[in-house]
Amino acid sequence: MSEPARPTAFLFRQPILDREQALAGYRLSFRGSEELPESNAAAALCATYGELGMQSALGHRRAFLGIDTDFLQQDAIELLPPTGVVLELLVDEPPNQAMLKRCDRLRDRGYALALTDYRGIDPRSRPLLPMVEVIKIRVGAADEDELRNLAGSLRKLPVRLLAQDVDSHEQLQRCCQLGFELFQGRYFAQGEIVSGRRLSASQLALIRVLDLVERDVETPVIEDAFKHEPALTLNLLRIVNSVGHRGSRLSQPVTSLRHAITLFGRRQLRRWLSLLLFAPAHGAADPACSPLLQVAALRGRMMELLLEAGPPGSHRNLAELAFLTGILSMMPVALGLPIEEILEQIAVDSEVRSALCQYDGLLGKLLALLQCFDNDDATGCDRLLAVLPPSLALDRQDLNIALSMALRWLNGDGD
Repeated sequence: MSEPARPTAFLFRQPILDREQALAGYRLSFRGSEELPESNAAAALCATYGELGMQSALGHRRAFLGIDTDFLQQDAIELLPPTGVVLELLVDEPPNQAMLKRCDRLRDRGYALALTDYRGIDPRSRPLLPMVEVIKIRVGAADEDELRNLAGSLRKLPVRLLAQDVDSHEQLQRCCQLGFELFQGRYFAQGEIVSGRRLSASQLALIRVLDLVERDVETPVIEDAFKHEPALTLNLLRIVNSVGHRGSRLSQPVTSLRHAITLFGRRQLRRWLSLLLFAPAHGAADPACSPLLQVAALRGRMMELLLEAGPPGSHRNLAELAFLTGILSMMPVALGLPIEEILEQIAVDSEVRSALCQYDGLLGKLLALLQCFDNDDATGCDRLLAVLPPSLALDRQDLNIALSMALRWLNGDGD
């Protein structure tokens, strides 16, 4: 992976969810181990957004970008697509007339503005309240009474409240009751892990079929397992009939279960079954409906892409295992079980097991790297990039490009 000029920082993301817990967008930031001046970081973030094609990568979801008062006046902002971004105003002092005029111009051009770090109606916020569509409140910095007062002071305004730094489901519920509509944080990826917890019947069925696929048993054995799970069989037939073989329409519909399994292929079948484990209990395995599934699928796809960055053919055997490793790394949160107990029920390659349990081998190093990347840990990312073998020399830009490509793939706009 090469492409644009190599940047000096990582493109980090924090998911923003709506009240239905569906992904509404990402808060993007551009940071390295070293501190960047806010204006430099804002300029680099906007440039990277365009260079990596983040608008198409994010699909219909918007990117929230922090813009300080200096960069706000730059013409470069207007290169950003108005429908693809929300401009977060990083304001410490009461705005002057030049800033208010600039905000008016951006609104006229179709840009949505957000006010960050709202602490009540004061000289800083009052002139901006009529101009913004979103107001962000750090919920971790306020107790329940303060939070109620802050939300209450905005109740009659046509704005959407965004709760920042949400770190638990309990906190999420309290914010919902107070009228918040958007929520920023990774609380959904911090499930409780309990040894000995019982899995649901549907989860057990999925794991049984996934285990057969992982052990590469004969197709008739897999077919028989599907026959005991009518809902799973119906979903498989629908998918294969709708997309055909390798994404092309079939000349004839698939009616045989064995034919469907053969056409779908073992690799795609393994991926599909893995992703189903992250699907909401009430719906299909649609990444748009499950932020946890988004994290899992992005991690798996990024591991594949990063391995492909090495010399052609150098890591082909590991590339086949990379997606599964990334997916399974999120399964403890999805199922509420330690990874060791999950792997007792799924036969996986020894390389995958070592990566998941001890972070051993190249897969383990890449998994640790992407966990740091998901957690906005620039120092950890730099440390792990430095210990990768010469056959896979990666840098910060490789991670940024892999993220863009993986998002594009997840939104159906790429291979």
